[in-house]
Amino acid sequence: RTEAIMGTRCYVQLWADEPVKGNDAIDAVMTELRRIDDLMSHYKPESQLSQINAYANERPVQVDKELFDLIKLSTYYSQITDGAFDITYASVGHLYDYRKHVRPSEQQIEDALPAVNWRNLIFDEQHHSIRFGHAGMRIDLGGIGKGYAVDRGIAILKARGVTHAVVTAGGDSRIIGDHMGRPWLVAIRHPDNPQKVVTRIPLSNTAMSTSGDYERYFDEGGVRYHHIIDPHTGHSASKVRSATILAPTATQTDGMSKTAFLLGP
Repeated sequence: RTEAIMGTRCYVQLWADEPVKGNDAIDAVMTELRRIDDLMSHYKPESQLSQINAYANERPVQVDKELFDLIKLSTYYSQITDGAFDITYASVGHLYDYRKHVRPSEQQIEDALPAVNWRNLIFDEQHHSIRFGHAGMRIDLGGIGKGYAVDRGIAILKARGVTHAVVTAGGDSRIIGDHMGRPWLVAIRHPDNPQKVVTRIPLSNTAMSTSGDYERYFDEGGVRYHHIIDPHTGHSASKVRSATILAPTATQTDGMSKTAFLLGP
């Protein structure tokens, strides 16, 4: 089944002995994806993530342990990638509007860039609260949230005894088991043509994420402005067109595919 959740295409396929059990399991995954979207979407003003962006410059904002832990985990990826992965990129990223073909001026980027620094996230472990240590900061979990949601979906299926399944959210997928005796064939699309694929990879029991410059973008003056922003420059990364990562969990592959895209070959 395919549904539009988290601003992207979410897909669940599984094998079950009974159709009712199978459909119930898919329902449970879709419900979980919606729950996570309600918690972590920066498009929804009432989400806890939006509350952080609204108030954490003034005071600590208390959130659910789940969201607190994921934001904390994101700083681990920032650490191991020397800041190539940084959820505070949103301090500049929010100035872009790809639907309306809006991009910030060089001056706007220069003004906003000092707020991009994961080290300025202040965590209170006891109260599960987060505060911003620099004016103008914002965060966005677009680089890790969908992978996390996929892993949660897989956990729900495993708890229900499902042993052959795939859960996908946008460019992030995780597979348990195989395709009934054969590997799943997962395609990587061609950056310039959604009808073409670059390759198909046979996979079992693994996660895979692809980050590309063709998901949210606009072209202007021969330059592509897209949603994968380099935290060091405030501009769209341009070393590659697409990057794919394989790892045990989708949270890992999601964070790392953005990093590979940014850093290039």
